[in-house]
Amino acid sequence: MTTPVLQARGLVKRYGRVTALAGADLELLPGEILAVIGDNGAGKSSLIKALSGAVVPDEGEILVDGRPVSFSSPIDARDAGIETVHQSLAVSPSLDIAANLFLGRERRRRGVLGSVFRMLDRNGMRDEARRQLDALGIMTIQNPGQAVETLSGGQRQAVAVARAAAFGSRVVIMDEPTAALGVRESRAVLDLVLQVRERGLPVILISHNMPHVFEVADRIHIQRLGRRKAVVDPKTVSMSDAVAIMTGAMEPPGQFA
Repeated sequence: MTTPVLQARGLVKRYGRVTALAGADLELLPGEILAVIGDNGAGKSSLIKALSGAVVPDEGEILVDGRPVSFSSPIDARDAGIETVHQSLAVSPSLDIAANLFLGRERRRRGVLGSVFRMLDRNGMRDEARRQLDALGIMTIQNPGQAVETLSGGQRQAVAVARAAAFGSRVVIMDEPTAALGVRESRAVLDLVLQVRERGLPVILISHNMPHVFEVADRIHIQRLGRRKAVVDPKTVSMSDAVAIMTGAMEPPGQFA
């Protein structure tokens, strides 16, 4: 059996009397897009926060390439090669595109100018930003020196995805990447999700948009009441059945039944 790139086993997270995760499991396989769906309160956000280092689970374990890891912060997850595109995007509108791509990873100029005077290699970062945008086929952004506040919602999402693809060496997690976007911009973002997978990075996609999920996902992880209810194949399970499993109106097929 293929070793999952990222795996969660029995994750538990409590907030006082509220149990957000009640023994949650997840497996992300190499080269796949794994969609995570669930009703409000199903524990999707807590699960993703645990995998991205934003919260520390009370119980359970997380494994990367079959090896147990411990994330006490998002920096630990990033160091393990896990990059997350949050729904809020976490971009700085006043900075340009290149500066946002390298936010927290700024490159210094060579020699004394960088080591002593701490000057940034702005030209080098803009050149690399251009290469990353081109590699993902993002043609609507021509100038990496353009301020992010001048971009559309879809273009800002593209910048966040490019940053994750540039620095994620193992996994890219995308939280509602098409939320609040129009039809045309959503299409462009979905194409970016597919491009990230084509570059060899497995993707965890959290979404409420069932047509988008069924269009791009290789497998669908259904979260319910703080744990995994089922993992289904979008080629063999209908959209209505997936929603029925998600809401509890139908029992899942196979091993999860």
